[in-house]
Amino acid sequence: MPPKINIDKLTEAELIDLHNRIVQRLRFLQEARAHRQMMEFSVGDQVSFQPPGHEPLIGVIIRYNKKTVSVLTEQGRRWNVSPSLLRLVKNAQKATPPMSLISSNLKFRFPRNRIYLALVERDISKMS
Repeated sequence: MPPKINIDKLTEAELIDLHNRIVQRLRFLQEARAHRQMMEFSVGDQVSFQPPGHEPLIGVIIRYNKKTVSVLTEQGRRWNVSPSLLRLVKNAQKATPPMSLISSNLKFRFPRNRIYLALVERDISKMS
């Protein structure tokens, strides 16, 4: 177990630094979790989700974003959805969205950190 920090003995500057480091670490963990959840899906997968106040919607993943994925619904509307809210549609064939919709998928803006690089290396090794 890591040693406990006695915050009563820290100066104001040290407390502010500790706070900033904690916030940065929490953001990193949140992004890593979102990225892990995103990797459960692929562009072209048919998914369902239920926005608040709406009926469940079905659509196709057309793009990965930093924290969400873009889904094009059967009605032609585009939604940015947290991967934790998506469910893969069973017995669905993988769709190929038009290239005009997925051309921007070639630009991934994930942070260049060790966890991200390890996930990419793992995914690449699975493809080989």
